[in-house]
Amino acid sequence: MSNFKHYDNLNTARFVTFCCYRKMRNFYEAEIFELFINHLEYVRKKYQFKLFGYVNMTNHVHLVLHPKSDTKLGLLIRELKSKMAREYFSEYCKNIPDVKHVYWQKRCYDHNCRTLETVLEKINYCHNNPVRAGLVGDPGDWKWSSYGWYQGDIDVPIIMDKIEI
Repeated sequence: MSNFKHYDNLNTARFVTFCCYRKMRNFYEAEIFELFINHLEYVRKKYQFKLFGYVNMTNHVHLVLHPKSDTKLGLLIRELKSKMAREYFSEYCKNIPDVKHVYWQKRCYDHNCRTLETVLEKINYCHNNPVRAGLVGDPGDWKWSSYGWYQGDIDVPIIMDKIEI
């Protein structure tokens, strides 16, 4: 197993990716996407990080965020993934015998975004991910990303922070 290093405390925005266990399509209905958004908002408030962009796909998530300088990225991602998995299994799998309680792959992958251009590039990558995956023909057709926020929509799953880098 590779040992990926997170470079915390560089005071940079981060592009983070984490996948569902064995790339399974664990996000298959609106309530599950909403469950993730609720946990993302909870962890965002707890750790006071800035959220600049995201996309929640059927089998993985991308976030563009800026953690506080004293926050370890792994800690906040671990809590987000753990809370999501616990509630998912208690709500959606309680009547299924012998279910393996693994929702996420163990690791997350991150990239330090040292410039505004890189942050914008990663947000754009998020918004176009559902199109590249063939889920929709236009980024605006995928509800589970920050695209709508950047188009001026006010009825969005989660509000983005102002980009200040």
